[in-house]
Amino acid sequence: MCYHSPLMSAAERIKQLEHEAISAIDSALSTAVLEDLRVKYLGRSSELTGIKKSVGSLPTEERKEVGGTANRSSRAIEEALRGRVEQLAAKEREAKLEAEAVDITLPGTPYPRGHLHPTQRIIDEVVDFFVGLGYRVAEGPEVETDYYNFTALGIPPGHPARTMQDTFFLDDGLVLRTQTSPMQIRTMLSQEPPVYVVCPGKTYRRDSDPTHSPMFHQIEGLAVDKGLTLGHLKGTLAAMARHVFGESVKIRLRPSYFQFTEPSVELDVSCFVCGGSDPACKVCKGAGWLEMLGAGMVDPGVLEEVGYDPEEYTGFAFGMGPDRMAMVKYGIPDLRLFFEGDLRFLQQF
Repeated sequence: MCYHSPLMSAAERIKQLEHEAISAIDSALSTAVLEDLRVKYLGRSSELTGIKKSVGSLPTEERKEVGGTANRSSRAIEEALRGRVEQLAAKEREAKLEAEAVDITLPGTPYPRGHLHPTQRIIDEVVDFFVGLGYRVAEGPEVETDYYNFTALGIPPGHPARTMQDTFFLDDGLVLRTQTSPMQIRTMLSQEPPVYVVCPGKTYRRDSDPTHSPMFHQIEGLAVDKGLTLGHLKGTLAAMARHVFGESVKIRLRPSYFQFTEPSVELDVSCFVCGGSDPACKVCKGAGWLEMLGAGMVDPGVLEEVGYDPEEYTGFAFGMGPDRMAMVKYGIPDLRLFFEGDLRFLQQF
């Protein structure tokens, strides 16, 4: 091997390397530089390591001196590295913390505020109205049995409402409820009249287009008591319409058909945009009226099914789609906008 000078002994060269290493370590300004110095003076390819490996080839009288000197110098360099690393690491941590310090007196980064979904706004308005009248909110499962969803409501097997085109059928005779009416049946089976409940919730049917969604919302209501008439139903729905759409709104009832009410009606509200005076109105399309919900007097057969005496009690029921009501009230052209979660859309409300 070759030393720094032909006249310099191995032990002298070792001491020289130790002095150079410690001097460089003391002058280092970062832990990265110290790592480079460790590799240079103590690494596998370093000169000091080479001297250690050559000890076995030295004359016997020199081995002890050179080997001992090399080991002592290695330990001295390692100790100098360790001490300097601790010093510089502490300084680097302090500098990093100072650079990453957060000024808590600065204003925070603003995040967009949440907004109630337009459908939820309608649900809250309708439910609040009926709770104010003394109705109770009823809830039930979204996965229903055939009995509660169909049979008890006067929809026997083979009825068109059971078709695969309308209903999501599950195993074991279960379905995703197609309406919130099953909650009315469950309520009547659990208590004696009088009954006054409002039933908001999600419902499911196989529909998907700009005005229909496979999952949609319904709010249904039921009143069963002695002496209830179609007049009570009309007055209740008129008051609800004024609460949601404004005091100037008018209503009309049209004859219709539903499986579980007799007689059945549909409720229209006057166009609250043009009042029926604008043939070019985009909301009512010039008709002056907006179809809003279905309702009717509870069929005596349904009352008998739950054990109520139809000779003693009468009732009325109604069902509305808050998604459609929101579309009409806020002029939203496509129902699918309700389910996209676009903040730009929701922030308008």
